[in-house]
Amino acid sequence: MLSRAVLLATGLAALVSVAVEGRSRGADAAPNTPTAASGASDERLVGDLAAPCPPETLSDGPVCVHLPAFPFALADVEPLEASHLDRRGRLQTYEQIPRRPERPADYQAYRYPVAPGLPDGRFVISGYDLDLPDALQRRGRRLRAIGHGGVDLPQARGAPIRLVALEAQQGDADVVYVGALFGTTVVTRHTVREGGKLRDYLLLFGHLEGPAPGLTVGGHLADGSLVGFVGDTGSPELVHLHLEARRVRDELDITKVPPARLLDSDVSVVCDPRNVLPRAR
Repeated sequence: MLSRAVLLATGLAALVSVAVEGRSRGADAAPNTPTAASGASDERLVGDLAAPCPPETLSDGPVCVHLPAFPFALADVEPLEASHLDRRGRLQTYEQIPRRPERPADYQAYRYPVAPGLPDGRFVISGYDLDLPDALQRRGRRLRAIGHGGVDLPQARGAPIRLVALEAQQGDADVVYVGALFGTTVVTRHTVREGGKLRDYLLLFGHLEGPAPGLTVGGHLADGSLVGFVGDTGSPELVHLHLEARRVRDELDITKVPPARLLDSDVSVVCDPRNVLPRAR
């Protein structure tokens, strides 16, 4: 049972500001067993709230008690218009959702579906750049596209790809597509609490050697579930995982959208993956 100090703190949540640093958002905090004697006066309890204690705790007499986790949601962010010139010199205009300013810019600050594949322990060889000016977006003679709406994660062929639950995700993810998109691709749907509402996000796992055995549309995947295996389908000799995040348009049921339209602008908006990927533990 929670102590009276914790119960009082919960009741005064709108009045008490608790500094939280370095925590994994959305994780439940396990309360310690209080040792203070019951029956202390309300004045004493209120005084205890001001006693010095570490972050995520409040004083309960001689001990510091961990607070229960409060509901967490991502801040709302709206799509912005962007554009670049394609390989034929034509201007392509589209919407994209840039990285939220409160989210770390360092790709190493996040957790990914594969182990680090670069010699120095890094994960990402090519990042999201649709929020950058045209001249700063990704280029290359071997690339069929200009600009990059995801992150490329190099790994050995056949390396396992495991689902990551997104920040503020509610429940398990659903498989909404298995087939050809970015080569062999698996698409999962994640419901996220964002800006005071629930929104659906898609994660695209591209260029797979193949999906996990038995993986089918409509299946549910928990954090850590096997999604598939790294390959180079649709990207010959460039073995890597293309990971892309897209926000589904509000009020749209993605399960009723034909697979060929998943990337259409009226269905989903490309998003910097750092907005929703979970923080590294």
